[in-house]
Amino acid sequence: MRIPLRPRLTLIFSVGTALVLACVGTFAYFRVEDDLLASIDAGLRSRAQVLVNSAGGLQQQDILLTEGKLIDPDEAFAQILDSSGRILDSSWAVSNAPLLTTDEIRSISGPLFVTRQIDEIQQYENLDDPFRLLAVALDQPSHRVVVVGATLSDMHEALQRLFEVMLTIAPVAVALMAGAGWLLAGAALGPVEQMRQEAAAVSASDPGRRLPVPRTADELNRLATTLNSMLDRLQEAMERERRFVDDASHELRTPLATLRGEIDLALIGKRAASELEASLRSAQEDVSHLQRIVEDLLVLARSRGGRIPVRRTRTCLSALIAKSLQFVDKQARDAAVRIEVDAADDHIELDPARVHQALRNLLENAIRHTPRCGVVRVSAARTDGFVRMVVADSGPGFPPELLGDVFDAFTRGSVPGSSPTGTGLGLAIVRAVAEAHGGSAFAENTPDGARVTLRLRV
Repeated sequence: MRIPLRPRLTLIFSVGTALVLACVGTFAYFRVEDDLLASIDAGLRSRAQVLVNSAGGLQQQDILLTEGKLIDPDEAFAQILDSSGRILDSSWAVSNAPLLTTDEIRSISGPLFVTRQIDEIQQYENLDDPFRLLAVALDQPSHRVVVVGATLSDMHEALQRLFEVMLTIAPVAVALMAGAGWLLAGAALGPVEQMRQEAAAVSASDPGRRLPVPRTADELNRLATTLNSMLDRLQEAMERERRFVDDASHELRTPLATLRGEIDLALIGKRAASELEASLRSAQEDVSHLQRIVEDLLVLARSRGGRIPVRRTRTCLSALIAKSLQFVDKQARDAAVRIEVDAADDHIELDPARVHQALRNLLENAIRHTPRCGVVRVSAARTDGFVRMVVADSGPGFPPELLGDVFDAFTRGSVPGSSPTGTGLGLAIVRAVAEAHGGSAFAENTPDGARVTLRLRV
């Protein structure tokens, strides 16, 4: 089971504080120990210099062995030794045995510091603590040595008190820092909890709610801003889907109502065979119209999910254009619109059914918005790994306010003085087919009318 974030941050903060205190305490302990030892060494140097100055003028026979002439303060002592380790003079506390061995005496060429532990000083009954020694040569010809020393009990007691103080302060400091860490984590995570609560309140029935943005230029501010931008896009997508469903329902309702009327009319009383045939043909046209709308809606639904299928086969470009023209020939003759074609005979790899659907939509749209006796020009050529198909008409062009949205579903323009025509799905299908082939589609107005370009990767 994972620990919640706030206790986890507090624990990490506490452990980090404990580690820092341990490192600082260790450094302070050894630094104080070094300083105390340096202070002891300085005192030994001073006392050794005094003894050297006072004993330097005495001859060996003038130094008494038994009277203990060297007088030192408490917890300090001294000896004067010859080269054989014989005690020439000594403090009473260390009169039992020499403080240095013969080898140590003979190796002295300058000041020599030595630390004796408890297990090394059992012969000194008056000393029960480790001590520090400084040996200084008194004179070179006779190899006499002055040895001064001091116990380390005061230093050890000071270090022990320091250790106890640190043991007392450290838990208190860790507890205080843990409390501070808990409060700091709570203050830092407070805005996150507010954002979580607000995000939980966002629903389909109330998509306009947004997360509170902290008034700080930090990561939380950027996170809230990013999440609000994401919610804006989601709301926009939801509204777009809702409009899509509403518009699709409206487009399907009209031909269904017409179809229902034709069937009801055919079932009323006895009618002549010619009248029934006319009703059936009208119903057939409505069914074809419904089938086109349903197919277009299916393509758009798949393109929104990124799953529009493309089955590439080798196809002649000019033949594909000719097949699309066959389906709009009657519409063009009825509208007195001339179609001019400039298509290469290249063989390319694409989905002929999908491209035919896109071309048919472009041609129907161009013919519908071209005035009588106008011209629709179709060109297709292969360049740089793409097929470029262009459908241009001599109509009034796209309304400027709709030019950027003509490829959105259910966006419909109209010829000036008339109402909008079509379902508004044609150009949306064109863009979906282009993107499914790894290409693009774009529309523009020209001095002669409107032009739509379809680029397909082959």
